[in-house]
Amino acid sequence: MSLFKQGRYSGYLRPISYLIDLSIVNGLAILYFFQNTDPIIFIVFALVSWVTLSVYSKFYDVYRYTREVKIFSLILTQMVLFTLIVFAFSGYYHDLNIYPITIFKYIFAVFLGITFFKFAIYYLLQKYRVSFGGNFRRTVIFGANKKTQALETFFNKNPEYGYVHVNTFSIKEKKETLEDYFAYIKKEDIDEIYCSISELSNQQISDIANFADNNLKILKFLPDNKEIYSKKLKYEYYDYIPILSLRNIPLEESFNMVIKRTFDIIFSSLVIIFILSWLTPIIAILIKLESRGPVFFKQSRNGFNYKEFDCYKFRSMTPNKDAHLYQATRGDQRITKIGKFIRKTSIDELPQFFNVLFGDMSVVGPRPHMVSHTNMYAKKIDKFMVRHFVKPGITGLAQISGFRGEIETDKDIIGRVKYDIFYIENWSILLDLKIITQTFLNAVKGEDKAY
Repeated sequence: MSLFKQGRYSGYLRPISYLIDLSIVNGLAILYFFQNTDPIIFIVFALVSWVTLSVYSKFYDVYRYTREVKIFSLILTQMVLFTLIVFAFSGYYHDLNIYPITIFKYIFAVFLGITFFKFAIYYLLQKYRVSFGGNFRRTVIFGANKKTQALETFFNKNPEYGYVHVNTFSIKEKKETLEDYFAYIKKEDIDEIYCSISELSNQQISDIANFADNNLKILKFLPDNKEIYSKKLKYEYYDYIPILSLRNIPLEESFNMVIKRTFDIIFSSLVIIFILSWLTPIIAILIKLESRGPVFFKQSRNGFNYKEFDCYKFRSMTPNKDAHLYQATRGDQRITKIGKFIRKTSIDELPQFFNVLFGDMSVVGPRPHMVSHTNMYAKKIDKFMVRHFVKPGITGLAQISGFRGEIETDKDIIGRVKYDIFYIENWSILLDLKIITQTFLNAVKGEDKAY
């Protein structure tokens, strides 16, 4: 069975919701306020304020298990805050003569439009799950008691939420080992694992957590009075059943995904236009003058959700059959003279900005490994597979922290995984900017392991 997960997230739903809502907000504003004047100032104002309010009020934090009353509450909160913003705008731009009664009519129309579309998407998705069996996640539960029975009942009686419950394992009966259950989870292509903490020992919790991390499975807990050791826990409700997520990944939030993807597109486009456009012909000539072979080196690597993609570099070695199997080592005879220079300055990595633009990579993220190395480390290094919960990057936190280049011992890859997991769990756009800045400074002064 492939470790690549198919369709695990509905990543496009929130960006589409943003687009619909902003179209309603600005379209109705033109109808009510700007029939005879330029609306551009309000459109920019509405875009910034609506997105900012949405982040603050968690307006788009609607999941498959979110109840209708919660959605309606989010809409009311968003509309009250946005009403205040519109009144502030009308007061600042008083020369536009936007009257209070007109604002209330506008807000009411926006409220109706957004409420209609938000619930329409919500119910259409439920209908799609029930009628066509799409947008679903396969689940198993560890532990058999009243709480897990309630969760199992929730899964089975609410197909509109898109959960297909496959099995519940009674751990205390000890009919099978954890390894047997893990093999079953792989065979049945399970997406999410739910655990009753009261049914499991600390060692069993640790073993299940390690298995989930190393096999790209979502792990959640039914909480009780036992202690869970984790940096960040995400608390959710399925109907009235409390659920804890072991790992909270900021880049699973659609708003953060949009911010990061927008940054990647802008940054990679600038590099391609203003650097690669003139640097590529120069590097190509130098590579060709020294050795025969292609200018670019293409290599299969594992990316988001373990999916393979072609990673591009400027060729820095003489063509050889071992390039896809062995990393460059200190004093490697395969490296050309121009190759040594472009590797030392990291210029050889610049073509990967095309990978970023095409969506296979990000500017910042865990560095992708050769497929042969990924398969090897996945078997021997604990939590190595966690790195594939996000897109790989041209640079990353591990690289600026001394873990770039050749992996000489297991200590190197363990350190790299540690920093990669920290990055995944603590991502922010400011952290990305810090990593990019430090990467540039390291490239200017040169690094010992850049060979």
